[in-house]
Amino acid sequence: MDVDALLLSRLQFAFTIAFHIIFPSFTIGLASYLAVLEGLWLTSRNEVFKTLYLFWLKIFAISFGMGVVTGVVMSYELGANWSVFSAVAAPVIGPLLAFEVLTAFFLEASFLGIMLFGWKKVGPGLHFTATVLVAFGTLISAFWIISANSWMQHPTGFARTAEGGLIAVDWMKVIFSPSFPERLMHMSLAAYLTTALVVGAASAWRLLRRPDEPESGMALRMAIGMFAIVAPLQLVAGDLSGKDVLRLQPAKLAAIEAFWETKPEQAFHVIAWPDSKLEANLWELSIPRVGSLITAGSFDAEVKGLKAFAPQDRPPVGLVFWSFRVMVGLGLAMIGLGVWGAWLCWRGGPERSVWFLRACIAMGPAGFVAVISGWIVAEVGRQPWVIYGVLRTADAVSPVGAGQVSASLLGFLIVYAVIFSVGVLYILRMIAEGPAVGSEEALPEGLRAPGSAMAAAPLDPGQGGAP
Repeated sequence: MDVDALLLSRLQFAFTIAFHIIFPSFTIGLASYLAVLEGLWLTSRNEVFKTLYLFWLKIFAISFGMGVVTGVVMSYELGANWSVFSAVAAPVIGPLLAFEVLTAFFLEASFLGIMLFGWKKVGPGLHFTATVLVAFGTLISAFWIISANSWMQHPTGFARTAEGGLIAVDWMKVIFSPSFPERLMHMSLAAYLTTALVVGAASAWRLLRRPDEPESGMALRMAIGMFAIVAPLQLVAGDLSGKDVLRLQPAKLAAIEAFWETKPEQAFHVIAWPDSKLEANLWELSIPRVGSLITAGSFDAEVKGLKAFAPQDRPPVGLVFWSFRVMVGLGLAMIGLGVWGAWLCWRGGPERSVWFLRACIAMGPAGFVAVISGWIVAEVGRQPWVIYGVLRTADAVSPVGAGQVSASLLGFLIVYAVIFSVGVLYILRMIAEGPAVGSEEALPEGLRAPGSAMAAAPLDPGQGGAP
């Protein structure tokens, strides 16, 4: 394999986005979880919800900050490593990213300070509103990023200029490209599952050491509810997204399933070893006819194989094939964990099942692995196009040398290794310590528990400037 500027630029962007996506996929779900916890605290006055909120709020703050830092880097990479892409697609992609800043970032920046530091400064109504708006802002951010990426997966609503650039002629078609709704749903559900798995793992870790800790028991049951409901929905969303791939990117679909020949009654390859040089699978464990059913909805449906596409138009088969199976396998494990946990809740207590608690801990990182695997399928499966059918990746790279890119890649590896390791280890240390009892003094008077020695007045929704 020739190590040139193109390969190094792709590796660098893959490296930075893999690190970055870990944090948004966690904070999107965690922001909504915090909104639920604060809402339950305000309505029930249960101290458990308040303690959980204060605990996960600290972890959210650190994760959010690391997500912002790792995300800023990629905007510089677009100019430094992918200047041709930026010059060609800026009139379309630029406004979509600007819309994210003007909506999501401004919303989050305006209310994040109130959410993190406003316990004593504002009333309970305004603080809860700030938490909800921050959660909403994270979803808006996902909306615009998925919109931009979906347009790159299947560009619509654009035209070419005389100079070879791209301009938007129909912004509704640009924003809402054909695969956008399913992909947004798929990513949002993935974020919620990722958060639920982390919360479940943290709670299980504490319960193995302190089985009577009420906060961890409550958090575990809430996580189980998310597993049981969202994991099956994610399977449906993934199937809908897969149908879009069959319709819009048949070469990617063929790589996902390691189909080489175009024929009806395609077998489903549970596992296989694709060989691009031989244009065949060296070995495979398959179920006859099921491949056509899963991909096209019928046992006898004809599905295109990779040989129907020119070799230069085929994505890397092995990486896409195995990444997809990692994602799906973990998704099925999440469904199984949710069913198991729901059954234990019905029987009286998941907290008493040591094996279930250990399974929750083992599944803690599964959401992150599944998200990264899914992005590999989406991005590597799109190759050799950076804008599908419009601009090839090889034509989008900056005119820089391999030495320049390798130097920046090495720098990223070192800096990320230090910052990421320190940040993650600190978060894991906080999680291991568990939800300590929240300090009443940290709360505004309207949020203090009724009957507390520090509760000065009943809850007043208008106190402290709250709406």
